[in-house]
Amino acid sequence: MRINEECVGCEECLPYCPMEAINLDEDEGVATIIQDECVECGVCYRSGICPVEALEEELHQWPRSVRAAFSNPLLVHKETRVPGRGTEEAKTNDVTGQFRRGFVGVTAEMGRPGLGVRFYDVEKVAMALARTGVTFAANNPVTHLMTDRTTGQLNKEIINEKVCSAMIESTTPLENLKAVLKELQETAPRIDSVFSLTLSERLEDDGTSPCQKVLGDLDIPVYINGKTNVGLGRPLFVED
Repeated sequence: MRINEECVGCEECLPYCPMEAINLDEDEGVATIIQDECVECGVCYRSGICPVEALEEELHQWPRSVRAAFSNPLLVHKETRVPGRGTEEAKTNDVTGQFRRGFVGVTAEMGRPGLGVRFYDVEKVAMALARTGVTFAANNPVTHLMTDRTTGQLNKEIINEKVCSAMIESTTPLENLKAVLKELQETAPRIDSVFSLTLSERLEDDGTSPCQKVLGDLDIPVYINGKTNVGLGRPLFVED
């Protein structure tokens, strides 16, 4: 994003930046964008709040282009053809059968509006997951940024780029879940941003959660989300 010379310093755009990356230069009487903090989400521009249309979107080259790809919900990742921070896989499990019985989907959502996340922190969590032997989701934008999926290392060219948030999606056998959670607990204190963890699973026939005991053994509180997405098609998947 950039602010052109038409700016009149009205400050109307300041509250619209989720990263607080817009400042008012009191000496010049105009607003400026802190480029290193801007995640290219386009919220300020799409708000239409500027009375003189001084806000302008820019097309950036690699590696800064990843900022908009992860932060602007209207953009589609060229590798996955899916907009936003993650994939459609976890949300369409009843159609795709992504998570079968005996396996758990482990998703780490890195960053939040108002805080954001740098890819060096995304890499720390990705490498922690990789050390436990998880399988990273193939059609995930973070996975496409990895130079080595066995270690979770990301392309060093983007390591300092900042985005609104990013999602690391993976799958692991249920018996490996405790090791995954312990590794993430040890990694969490080294993260400069925040991240939340989502576990996706198929419930037992009696409605109980296979993950519940593992979480209880580690004294990890459970916040159950009963959301079920079946996509636009019929749930054709039948487990073997």
